[in-house]
Amino acid sequence: MTFSKIFQFNKRYFILSLLLFSIEIGIARYARDRIIRPYGGDFLVVILLYCMMRCLTRFSVNSCCISVLLFSYIIETLQYFNFADWLGLHPGSISYILLGNYFTWFDILSYTLGIATVFIFETFAVANPFGTKV
Repeated sequence: MTFSKIFQFNKRYFILSLLLFSIEIGIARYARDRIIRPYGGDFLVVILLYCMMRCLTRFSVNSCCISVLLFSYIIETLQYFNFADWLGLHPGSISYILLGNYFTWFDILSYTLGIATVFIFETFAVANPFGTKV
């Protein structure tokens, strides 16, 4: 398989990625509640990862959804085992924040619902606005 058969640049998914990243930064900086910050951010982060993957690759909707969901589950499992502490990352560092440090089943649920939303939208959206194939 050649480079051009795997990688691409999709402007629509790039714009969506930028928008979602901006929303995530806004949530991290300004949300101090018990719903949006802990669950909304996790719900949106898998959508952000999906859009980033679709922005850069030619992978199908199914492949991207499964890949992002498995990646999210792996990160959450690493949090269960305190992997950031095991690596010696300092609390507050970017690496520590990105890896996370606290496992919850609600995060797993948020990731699952986020990817389910993407899959439903990509599969059943009227006129498939992004022109993608499942």
